[in-house]
Amino acid sequence: MEKIYVEKTASRGIAISKIYKYEEMDLKPVQDKIGEQDKEEHIGKFLNARECVRKELEELAATNEIFSAHLEMVMDFTLEDSVKSKINNNSDNAESAVDEAISEVASVFEMMDDEYMKERASDIYDVGKRLMAQLKGVPLPDIGNIKEEVIILAKDLFPSDTVKINTDYVKGIVTEEGGVTSHVSIIAKNMGIPALVGVKGIFNKLNTGDIACMDAGKGIIVISPEEDVLNEYKQKQQEFENEKLRLEKLRDHSVVTKEGKKISLCVNVGNAEDIEKALPVKMDGVGLFRSELLYMENTHFPTEEEQFEVYKRAAMLCPSELTIRTLDIGGDKELPYFEFEKEDNPFLGWRAIRISLDMKEMFKEQLRAILRASAFGNVRIMFPMIISIEELKEAKAVVEECKQELRKEGISFCEDIETGMMMETPASVILAEEFAKEADFFSIGTNDLTQYLLAVDRGNKKIADKYSYFHPAVLNAIKHIINAGHKENIKIGMCGEMAGDINATKILLEYGLDEFSMSAGSIDYIREELLKLTGVI
Repeated sequence: MEKIYVEKTASRGIAISKIYKYEEMDLKPVQDKIGEQDKEEHIGKFLNARECVRKELEELAATNEIFSAHLEMVMDFTLEDSVKSKINNNSDNAESAVDEAISEVASVFEMMDDEYMKERASDIYDVGKRLMAQLKGVPLPDIGNIKEEVIILAKDLFPSDTVKINTDYVKGIVTEEGGVTSHVSIIAKNMGIPALVGVKGIFNKLNTGDIACMDAGKGIIVISPEEDVLNEYKQKQQEFENEKLRLEKLRDHSVVTKEGKKISLCVNVGNAEDIEKALPVKMDGVGLFRSELLYMENTHFPTEEEQFEVYKRAAMLCPSELTIRTLDIGGDKELPYFEFEKEDNPFLGWRAIRISLDMKEMFKEQLRAILRASAFGNVRIMFPMIISIEELKEAKAVVEECKQELRKEGISFCEDIETGMMMETPASVILAEEFAKEADFFSIGTNDLTQYLLAVDRGNKKIADKYSYFHPAVLNAIKHIINAGHKENIKIGMCGEMAGDINATKILLEYGLDEFSMSAGSIDYIREELLKLTGVI
């Protein structure tokens, strides 16, 4: 028997089952160079493989929005140009050209500091895997064929793998790679499957048929458990199932303080599909819609119409508010079709609202799309990285300009749409009282706020112990923001990681936070804690 402790817990739960070792087939490309006479043939091989993948993805995209983005990727003209260039200029064969082109695109995401964005590289590799399988003429392994209860063990799982998971049979997931914001983590949370990710070295410790127990909440895996340990985990499993049922029964309870103030529980999402998956937890709305994913998973700056369709669907799905953050790129978030000038310190450089105000026509396309979507639900506009009153006023002026255009065109929108801002810089904290006179709401982004206030790079492992949103400076800043906003009677939300941390719930409630926005998988736990703190249960 061996017990392994894991740092990254992706989805809570207890699982006891046999291991199903999901082993990828060898899709390494052949490295042979080709002659001039063979180049057209290899370009043709790539185009034929792409057409087969396109058809596969069109079928999958009809029922799962993740694959709409994959479809865009595989048909990306920059990918095609890159593959053709490697064949024509480097004499690479089709397999080698595809492999290198996919790696180049994925590396753009892998170099980002933001974990959510970094994990999007898995989408690129997923597309590459499909292309390579077609080029080699081999079928990909299919998790959908599992017909017995198992814990899946894999190096990593791609979206096209996880979408086939049948919860009747898959009782747990363990991966050697990946992070808590990867698709496998998100899907596991939504499906209620216990999952542990980034478990280094685990793949070679287990084989198909081995028995294992896992406590995904505490980050424990037990290999070949003895009888008493097995019984202990069976008891834990029953207790967890009872807890889930108990938490589900609380979903119809609103969180209201003793003074009669309603606390909103919202979700952070990257697309409309995330909203759809979160509906069962009875959230109050979306506190953060990351619009940058529309740009980052595209082959071009998305048009007004393309954005409108996405925002409209999101607005119609939301039970209440939908807060769309305007484009937040720069820093660690790049676009594959737009070249950013190299900056010594991109986190303090040309990013977020600075880009939007400089690229006004692009900004207007996004704002017009959001305004049009506001006719279909309670939509709010949120500006990121604001550091001056002038910036906020300028952004609001562009909104008014877009409103005027839509009125002249006879296009409907919500005239009273709210415009707010992220509170994530020291400047926004110091000027909170001034900003509260101009903004309709605040949303505290604790991830960047903590990083900037403490001068601690949240992606630097050497100083990870210094990064804490429980630092007195951060707590004082949060309290100041909430007090300043309430002085002007505006709503204060939080969409950073702190909002979903049960250890912070009591503090934030005492400070007067109006809205907690987090991943859907955390809402049941935060709701229960708030109901206890407010005396409802």
